[in-house]
Order: sequence, then C-alpha cells, then structure tokens
Amino acid sequence: MKKIMFNDKYGLTEAVLSGRKTMTRRIIPPIEIEWALRGKVILPVSGFRHGCLWMDCREFLPDSGLVDNVAPQKYQPLYDVGEEVAIAQSYRDIYNTMKERDGNAKANEWWVKAYDFVGDGLGPGVTPGYRNKMFVRVDLMPHAVRITGIKAERLQDISEEDCLKEGVFLDTTAPDCYQPFYTFYGSKKKDGTSIGFHTAKHAFENLIDKISGTEAWRSNPWTYAYELELIKEIEL
Repeated sequence: MKKIMFNDKYGLTEAVLSGRKTMTRRIIPPIEIEWALRGKVILPVSGFRHGCLWMDCREFLPDSGLVDNVAPQKYQPLYDVGEEVAIAQSYRDIYNTMKERDGNAKANEWWVKAYDFVGDGLGPGVTPGYRNKMFVRVDLMPHAVRITGIKAERLQDISEEDCLKEGVFLDTTAPDCYQPFYTFYGSKKKDGTSIGFHTAKHAFENLIDKISGTEAWRSNPWTYAYELELIKEIEL
C-alpha cells in the first residue's frame, strides 16, 4: 500500500479524517528533455488519453522524428482508480488522536502493535516517524482513502463544487462567506460575523497559494484531481 500526505499546518489531514475533504489536487511537474543543441525544453501537454496526460515532442518540435526517441511521453498519475492509499500521520498524532477519541486502552493497544512492527527493540517513540510522517511505516497507519476518480485539469479550471470537496466550506455566520478549512474558527468582524471570501474559488485560491507557494494559482499548472473515499479504520 502507498501512502498519501495532506498538509497538517492548514488542517487538511483533519479535513480528510472528518469527511469534509473528499478531493485533492496534485500539481504535475513539467517534464524537461535535453534536445540536441537547443538546451532544456519543457514540453507542453498534448492531450489526456488512457488515464494519463501525454506530451508529444513532434507537436512541439515538428522537425523531430520517430527515431529521435523523445515522443510520446506521459505524466503518470501517482495513484489509480480503486487503489487504497494510507493516510500518513506521525506516530505521535495517531496515539494522541486515539487517546482523545477512544481512550487510553485503544491508544495503548495501537502503541503495542506499533512497537512490534517497528522491532529492533525500538518503540515508535524513538524513531523519526514519531514526529515526522515522512518516515512512518505504511502498515502502521490506521486510516486510508480509496481513489474513486481521477481527472486532469488546469488549476484555475476547478469548479465551485470541487472547491467545496477540497475542504472549503460555507460559513453560515455571514452571507457568501467561504473559508478554507484551516480557518474553521475564522476571524470575526466587530458584529460577530466571519471574515471570508465571496466565492469558494477565491477561498481555494488562498489555500493553494499557502500550501504550494504564492505563484501556484497564477501559474495555473496542470494537476491531477483525485476523488477520495475515506476508509474509517483499517486493521494493522
């Protein structure tokens, strides 16, 4: 099983686990090729076929031929439809969440299993995965998502409906007040209503620029949009 990571700083792991976030977009880094004496060339996308984005150098460089061994190439998605993917969490976060939600007995049961999995006489508390989810074992993750759909589109082509699936929500304390999930307890005006965005798309733009950098939205890259179905709890 593979793992998938969501941004903790902006509450996206929590949004997935609570069922508020059912879609995620991953920016597709453009593929570069070395083209003879022309230097590096970043290829444009030529189409979406057989579940993948494709580039064809012959469309970009018409004097190239089949013998040049540079076309076609494809941007392979990270996950496939139907695939189950573990939600990466640090061991500390898993233990604390279980302790708060299910009590000490449940949390300690998971900890004992985790200790056996880690092995070498080292418990999960002294491994890099205790604080950093990049280093956790996939088979110790208690939750997963199932990929139920994949599509490729430019970032700015996201619909209002998909923005809501990405963790943006409508705050009912003010009219047309959309907020990213990380501002769930958002800033308030003097009259007690929330400060937010007039459209879900503007709220998502704010979120993606915080996660991927201030130029993410403006650069309008190609993305793979994955639809997610939460698997509540999986057996270790």
